[in-house]
Amino acid sequence: MNIHEYQAKSILRQFGVAVPEGIIAENVETAVEAAKKIGEKTGVTTWAVKAQIHAGGRGKGGGVKIAKSLDEVKKYAGDIIGMNLVTHQTGPQGKKVNKVLIEQSIFYPGESKIQEFYMSVLLNRASGRNIIMYSTEGGMDIETVAEKTPHLIFKEEIDPKVGIQAFQARKIAFNLGLDGAAFKDMVKFVLALYNAYEKSDSSLFEINPVFKTSDNKIMAADAKVNLDDNALYRHPDYEVMRDFNEEDPNEIEAGKYNLNFVKLDGNVGCMVNGAGLAMATMDIIKLAGGDPANFLDVGGSANAQTVEAGFRIILKDPNVKAILINIFGGIVRCDRVAQGVVDAYKAIGTINVPVIVRLQGTNAAEGKLLIDKSGLEVHSATTLQEAADLVKQLV
Repeated sequence: MNIHEYQAKSILRQFGVAVPEGIIAENVETAVEAAKKIGEKTGVTTWAVKAQIHAGGRGKGGGVKIAKSLDEVKKYAGDIIGMNLVTHQTGPQGKKVNKVLIEQSIFYPGESKIQEFYMSVLLNRASGRNIIMYSTEGGMDIETVAEKTPHLIFKEEIDPKVGIQAFQARKIAFNLGLDGAAFKDMVKFVLALYNAYEKSDSSLFEINPVFKTSDNKIMAADAKVNLDDNALYRHPDYEVMRDFNEEDPNEIEAGKYNLNFVKLDGNVGCMVNGAGLAMATMDIIKLAGGDPANFLDVGGSANAQTVEAGFRIILKDPNVKAILINIFGGIVRCDRVAQGVVDAYKAIGTINVPVIVRLQGTNAAEGKLLIDKSGLEVHSATTLQEAADLVKQLV
């Protein structure tokens, strides 16, 4: 589950990770009041006004501004709230900004000795261990750094039997070129950050940049946190952070039926049981000259209702020119899926795109018979190759 920057920083703050003072605001008036409160508490006269959307690159898109007066806070908040912010992660359609984070600026007046680092904590699936990835080149697109200067990317794996050790935190601070008070503060920062990652059951922490101020304090200037959906039952206070306005409505609807759905940009809708088979089906579509319009795994407990729901979700996409249903009857029975297809046709009415159905496994013959007797215009396939040929022919 993705969360906003201000929510991510609230989690970091719980575990002692240093973050700037900030207050969320949903209109201009509360933005100005927030700036006043932060100024009274910290003594700052400069604030960051930051758009809150689930996407990176906000600064480049005009969603982050530094205000040097309350009048500028008012102006920037007015400009950003309600804007359609387009970044390299939102796509050309952009995202509407509903709130801004008003935050103390951690650029001290006249300072020249600032540094920005990159740091993230995530799972290395190859080794089965958590890893801290960090770089001296913070504040930049880390993908560009990795591509052009890979020697500036450092990695520190954590043994799950013992957890992060103090010597590893010191190694990170040393590789970042720090000494003195900044070195000590970075060691403290790394230990707290890793503890926050583990205790919050997150799948990703990304801090870009980690900021070293001119007086050698280490702070998380930005924060991207992904929470593990499967562990949310342990964190009801995190579960309420979910912002449905930032999610695809079709993905939200799919979640109500326990369907695993991801919207893509292609023209062939997919309905498959099992993630591996779904990926293989998407490959087949691509090889046949089509483009997958979605990833949709109905899982092992599919029934007529979930199949009908999947059909409706796929058909909401105007780009879909055909639908490929590829079911291997192991846990799920093919006749249940077939009944769902028939019921969906009857409930939805006219379906103006061709439907290709491939059923194999448990009760596949019964499923095929159900579809054949329904009188529906469905194209049957027995093998993956036949399904691919039909995709090529119909799209």
